[in-house]
Amino acid sequence: MTEKDALMRIGELSARAGVSVRSLRYYEQQGLLTSTRTTGAHRLYPEAAVDRVYLLRRLYEAGLSSETIATLLPCVDAPAEDVTEETLTVMQRERERIDAQISAMLTTRSHLDALIEAASGHLRRQRATA
Repeated sequence: MTEKDALMRIGELSARAGVSVRSLRYYEQQGLLTSTRTTGAHRLYPEAAVDRVYLLRRLYEAGLSSETIATLLPCVDAPAEDVTEETLTVMQRERERIDAQISAMLTTRSHLDALIEAASGHLRRQRATA
């Protein structure tokens, strides 16, 4: 067995991917991550599971639900074969939602920049008169 084919237990995947064992079990329960089992029922994951968990974390952090992620994953696994109109619509809708969040965050950042500038100016004036 090569290093690429090596399997890891759930604790190692948890440590390498930076997520809890509980999260990994949840991902499996939702059908987002798969493992094989030893005769003692211990979960074993391939090396590629680390990248899969990173992807899942990014999608969750972007606000996608488990259900939405499950809809999109077939496109990750076999993009040319599993794209449907529904999947494309979901991807476009999520991108638009993320774009709206980015726009709102940029506006908030601009407001915060203005507050920082005003507060900095106030402190400079205070120091100058002290």
